[in-house]
Amino acid sequence: MPVPIIIDCDPGHDDALAIMLAAGDPAIDLLAITTVAGNQTVEKTTFNARRVCTVAGITGVPIAAGCARPLVQPLRVADDVHGDSGMDGPRFPDPTVGTVPGHAVDLMYRILTEHPEPVTLVPTAPLTNIALLLTRYPDAAAGIHEIVLMGGSTERGNKTPAAEFNIFIDPEAADIVFRSGVPVTMCGLNVTHQALATPDVLARLDGLGTELGGICAQLMTYFASAYKRLWGFEAPPLHDPVAVARVIDPAIVRCVDASVAVELHGQFTRGATVVDLHRYLDRPVNARVAVELDAGLFWDRVIGAVERLGARTT
Repeated sequence: MPVPIIIDCDPGHDDALAIMLAAGDPAIDLLAITTVAGNQTVEKTTFNARRVCTVAGITGVPIAAGCARPLVQPLRVADDVHGDSGMDGPRFPDPTVGTVPGHAVDLMYRILTEHPEPVTLVPTAPLTNIALLLTRYPDAAAGIHEIVLMGGSTERGNKTPAAEFNIFIDPEAADIVFRSGVPVTMCGLNVTHQALATPDVLARLDGLGTELGGICAQLMTYFASAYKRLWGFEAPPLHDPVAVARVIDPAIVRCVDASVAVELHGQFTRGATVVDLHRYLDRPVNARVAVELDAGLFWDRVIGAVERLGARTT
């Protein structure tokens, strides 16, 4: 049976592919798309989610906008990576897919309490919406099967030397999620950097011969230029779909159990995920931590999803 999920995102080039993977893979039942401020303002990320659903022919999946800023600190967007729109590169048509009224957190709560089985939350953005859900509606946890997130790292960061972007933007929210007692799987930079959109991958997307495949290739081409300029990558890592892939087939993303804490106060380390892989600290295990990606299987699922969605829209 397909796994019911809600994807909480801030599109974002890699969020766009995460949405397509969730909507286009038969192993997933995509119940809703919720948006949050992160890569860009919540107005822009919500507009981008609508654009993705429009070009990918994703209908019948409610989209709701969530938090416009982190819990404590001011918002800092990633326009250096994703551009002024948050999804620069392709030319998108005006979106025909709309949003539903109300706040994203209220939509999540309604689904979690009404769905006949527990739902997996897949946040690919700062964890502001998820933290608000858990604090505003403590009983929501009973309806969550697990939280499979893209964020953090067992190693170094990409926003500061120590902190990955999603966690750095709202570390207080991340701290709430990791301490919530809800099962958490963390797909961090150490594993998403194994999901490289190489020229061969771009050729496979273009080779689908659909408008959607071409748009995905253009998204990755823009993303590649940003990663080359900022970090010297020869091919960009496609972070966010890794979390969706873990839900689709755990064999794609190998995990280990570990204690994860979020650093809130360090002068140089605020937003870092302290992952105790070797049990140095006397802290209970509170997460599965992704350590290895089967890149071949991963790209087969991503490209297969884009192919299915593209075939529907041609």
